[in-house]
Amino acid sequence: MANTKIHTQYKNSLGENIVGVTTVIGVLDKPSLLGWVAKITKEGHDWQKYRDSMGDSGTLTHLRILHYLKGTSPDLSEYSPATIKLSDNSMASFYEWEKAHKLEPLFLEVPMISNSLNFGGTPDFVGYVNGRPEILDFKTGGLYLSVVLQLAAYRQLVKEQCKLNIEYCRGLSIPRTNGESFTEELWTKLDDEFEIFLSCLKIYNLLKKTGRRL
Repeated sequence: MANTKIHTQYKNSLGENIVGVTTVIGVLDKPSLLGWVAKITKEGHDWQKYRDSMGDSGTLTHLRILHYLKGTSPDLSEYSPATIKLSDNSMASFYEWEKAHKLEPLFLEVPMISNSLNFGGTPDFVGYVNGRPEILDFKTGGLYLSVVLQLAAYRQLVKEQCKLNIEYCRGLSIPRTNGESFTEELWTKLDDEFEIFLSCLKIYNLLKKTGRRL
């Protein structure tokens, strides 16, 4: 049975509900998704079932990495053997990467908000990587535009709420199968990407104000 991640509900200092980073980025079109659906269908898979299976594995891997960094053990009872096996592949890749990277977390999945801009988000990792302050995002599905926009928004949240001006942001795409590869990207500053995020936030707020749907 899939273990569904509950989305965090963010509230500003006035107690009002505010939008999360991933919802904001959702206003952008995702043309790469169409290509992925075509590829998976051509390989003979039901793309929706395949997506759900890979999603369950990604959720579990994310959970396991966070527990590993906290020094605790996750509950795997709600996950199928097939999902756990895929996640085992991902964790093996993560452990191999970690051998060359000393991770010292300050915050792990701590919800944060921006009262000035009225949005919230939950960075995976804020801390030190080989002694340098960084924000990390752990993915199992590729490093698309949405990842770098997320990190740009998280950088702002960390700056406001934690009073940390972190320059470096890192995305990890961790493989689940032999057909995928480990991908790593390191970005600095992300000021232009944050402007893109702010444009998405403006579009989201206008859509909400007018009652329009995409």
